[in-house]
Amino acid sequence: MPTNQMPKTGQAALFRGRSAPRGDSSAPRGDSSALTLTASLLGFALICLDASVVNVALPAIGSDLGAGMSGLQWVVDAYTLAFAALMLSTGAFSDRVGASRAFVVGAAVFTLASAACGLAPDLASLIAARVVQGVAAAVVLPASLALVRQAYPDPARRARAVAAWAAGGSVAVALGPVAGGALTTAWDWRGVFFVNLPLGAVVLALLVRAPRSRPRPAPLDLPGQLTAVVALTALTFAAIEGGAAGRAALVVAVVSGAAFLRVEARRPHPVVPLALFRDRTVATAVAAGAAVSVAFYSMVFVFSLFFQQVLHLSALSAGLMFLPMTGLIAVTNVVAGKLASRYGPRLPMLLGQPLAVAGLLLLLFVDAGTPPLLVAALLVPLALGAALTVPPLTAAMMEAVPADRAGVAAGVLNAARQVAGGLGIAVFGALVADGFEAGLRLSLLVSAALLALTSVLSCRLAGRPARRP
Repeated sequence: MPTNQMPKTGQAALFRGRSAPRGDSSAPRGDSSALTLTASLLGFALICLDASVVNVALPAIGSDLGAGMSGLQWVVDAYTLAFAALMLSTGAFSDRVGASRAFVVGAAVFTLASAACGLAPDLASLIAARVVQGVAAAVVLPASLALVRQAYPDPARRARAVAAWAAGGSVAVALGPVAGGALTTAWDWRGVFFVNLPLGAVVLALLVRAPRSRPRPAPLDLPGQLTAVVALTALTFAAIEGGAAGRAALVVAVVSGAAFLRVEARRPHPVVPLALFRDRTVATAVAAGAAVSVAFYSMVFVFSLFFQQVLHLSALSAGLMFLPMTGLIAVTNVVAGKLASRYGPRLPMLLGQPLAVAGLLLLLFVDAGTPPLLVAALLVPLALGAALTVPPLTAAMMEAVPADRAGVAAGVLNAARQVAGGLGIAVFGALVADGFEAGLRLSLLVSAALLALTSVLSCRLAGRPARRP
């Protein structure tokens, strides 16, 4: 995969990985790479499943717990916000304690928090448990990607491994709406959380046999983390609640955001190394990942409500409507990984993002009279475009940083994606609450504009991957 166009000395210092030293347990041995990839993939799939399985269950949660639109948005965004905000530090935490140890802790806490969600007696308890889930997911994600990065030092094999890792998350996202609809119909909304318990047990069992990674010094930036959490929480609150409280929260978000940038510029070990963004590959990958997340996750949220509240489908039927959209994602992820390995990330990203834009524009013609199956078919281009884009941008990001900074890089990339997805849900949820069809169209136009912009930025990426000596 290509790196940047920095001078060679700076490039070598900042963006060239180092081989694992002798005796480092993170170095691949025999079949240990495949075992590590399997555990990482399943852990990533587990936390991705929870990002999408809840959407179809939202009307049932609202009916059972007496939650309105803002309450339902918080059920989704409490997880997403904690996930995004804490991932900034958990990338460094993963490097500091060792990716394998961080992964075990995160997976165990996530499984226990899922049980607490399923047992929640009221909305406040559910939202609190969702926050804990998000914190645990923030630990799992960068640790899982760091394990893959450490297990595959060869760039070509690493690109394929990252594509498989991304495909695991995509399969989970794909199955989420269908599984959520089936569990809600056959059981109730609590089943969408209890399903995590056996999955978490399998992940923990695999991790027992996976090789251990060596901890690396990685100081934690608590002032940066605190200002980031305050800024993101206030911004999400402003988008969801609105009114005078929302305007006050927006002021807090701006002040906290400015403080965050000031702190990060002065800290010797910032939670978000701003120097990373001087590399055009890193900057483009983060921007494109954020735009894809706004379009994909927000549209799954909005159309989950559209199918049930506007078209009056059952939870199971609504989940099945996402099957055409999600069924080809895993296969497309693999194709995207192969394209990126052969041609570099630019080609699949320049195919995927415009395809997603075209799909979003086609959805502008959807209304209450549109047949459900036609709506389901019109969601397919968006999903395929996102699936073509994410593996190449992830692989490009991982190739642009050294192995011992993989946790931080994964945290930055995925925090940006989660923040963007959470803010998209908050903003678009508020738009459809004021008038569903008008809010839906405005949401589609905003998503299309963001992806069109990142399509242009992706032209700056290098073409074919660099040849290895």
